[in-house]
Amino acid sequence: MHLLLDTNVFLWWQWRDRRLSSVVRDSIEDTANDVAVSAVTIWEVCIKRGIGKLDFDGSPIAACQDAGLRLLDVTAAHAEAAGDLPRHHGDPFDRMLIAQAKSERLVVVTEDRQCSLYGVPILGIGLT
Repeated sequence: MHLLLDTNVFLWWQWRDRRLSSVVRDSIEDTANDVAVSAVTIWEVCIKRGIGKLDFDGSPIAACQDAGLRLLDVTAAHAEAAGDLPRHHGDPFDRMLIAQAKSERLVVVTEDRQCSLYGVPILGIGLT
């Protein structure tokens, strides 16, 4: 599978948080899967850390690299696709993740039910 982690899933996986289902955890850890983290997630982590809403030590880029996660850049085509999405979700970070998943044919790993409104494959919602 080709997976794209949303920000919460990335953080929960990094922190070994119990909110992460065993199905999701196993899918991320399965070396047969291609697991990506978007530049948007890196940006969101840094923004939230900078305004005091998130405690994340070190570099999120280094954390991805250390874990063997692929970093997914944002392209102009992703930006255009995100801008063209219907307004099911107001969060611009999540909208970009949806656009990237659609463009790159990735499965979004998320617990955010609003993401399912876009017709992208989702792993995580309601799984234990």
